Amino acid sequence: MKNLFFLLYVVCMVTGCSKENREDEKSELNALAKNYVKLGLAIGQYDSDFVDAYYGPDSLKPTAPKLEKFPKDSLLKEVESLKESLQGIISTTKNDTIEKRAQWIGKQLISFERRIKIFSGESAAFDAESKALFDAVAPTYSEQHFKSLLLKLDSILPAGGTIPDRFQKLADHFRIPKEKIDTVFQTAIAEARKRTLQHYNLPKEESFKLEYVTDKPWSGYNWYQGNYKSIIQINISQPIFIARAIDLACHEGYPGHHVYNLLLEKNLYRNQNMTEISLYPLFSPQSLIAEGSANYGISIAFPGEEQKLFCKKVLMPLAGMDTTDADKYFKALELKSKLDYARNEVARGFVNGQMNDKEGIRWLSEYCLLTDKLATDYLRFIKKYRSYVINYNYGQDLVKNYIEAKGGTDKDPDQRWQLFEILLSNEMTAGDLLKKN
Repeated sequence: MKNLFFLLYVVCMVTGCSKENREDEKSELNALAKNYVKLGLAIGQYDSDFVDAYYGPDSLKPTAPKLEKFPKDSLLKEVESLKESLQGIISTTKNDTIEKRAQWIGKQLISFERRIKIFSGESAAFDAESKALFDAVAPTYSEQHFKSLLLKLDSILPAGGTIPDRFQKLADHFRIPKEKIDTVFQTAIAEARKRTLQHYNLPKEESFKLEYVTDKPWSGYNWYQGNYKSIIQINISQPIFIARAIDLACHEGYPGHHVYNLLLEKNLYRNQNMTEISLYPLFSPQSLIAEGSANYGISIAFPGEEQKLFCKKVLMPLAGMDTTDADKYFKALELKSKLDYARNEVARGFVNGQMNDKEGIRWLSEYCLLTDKLATDYLRFIKKYRSYVINYNYGQDLVKNYIEAKGGTDKDPDQRWQLFEILLSNEMTAGDLLKKN
């Protein structure tokens, strides 16, 4: 009996120590998470593109005045110190949750380091940059690859002229008149929201404000405000075609950026007190998940032929469009989407110093089938955001493959929505998506 009591005493002691160690590790990690946020906000004082969203406490915002010169060396030193502290936790903890969280912050800090150097004028090769910033290296394709894809469009486009000209001739039938843009977008977002709410219990106070802007290098943007609210901006300087209404409604809103950010805020920041989530650094592994899931979310909300059908039955009549060639237009869009990786090659060429403006415009016009205005705007985007472009196409492919490998296919749409919600509610990186099940 004495031996039994002694054994129980030892078990209680070990269990108690183990729990105490976990709490100590959690407290240490929480302190490092606050320092991570402080560092990110400090970088954002100088790099205006760095902080995409922040909804944490004001106490973590910089109090020291902005220096005249960008403090590259001191910021890099802080990054290295935080990485070392996190590695200490990773190497000793026996708690999977704490280890995963520390690893995620560590990967975010690797992107901090690379962005600090880019902002200071220190460039790296495209693949090295994307790996450091987004935890991913996108595949490379030759010009011949895109030429062969273009030929597949030949048979369905109107006759006469180059393939880009013929595609544009077809697409022009489905350009939304400016006076109809708000009606079309409000309807598309309402439908995307309705479909998302059929599967997700979103906070009752969630909402968005829709704004129309001009002279931007992007077609749409979600500015997450915290407290489950977003500002969604649509750039009306660019021609907007009917399919983009659903694309942007899903990508920027439901179940895209707006839903992604509010689920992180609700499930991780508010429910689990994970301070690091309150900061969204644009140039970080988080963006590959954000952009990839936002693009993939279009096909979750409107699977199969549903995007085309909703456009034909609802949006095109609202826009006053003739639906005669709608099937042909959507078939062309399906083939055109396979050309998206050409954007990566333009960005690769610019970052690596192997492509000039004229050649970049040629690629964007010839292989991405962009109008002169859109090609010029997208070149501005590439020069500003560099390797960020891989997050849209490669990110979408990684998310798609990850969800479908776990059973989230057309055959089981409910499972796909559930898996997608789990992805949107956790700290994930491209490396996690590429791990074998």
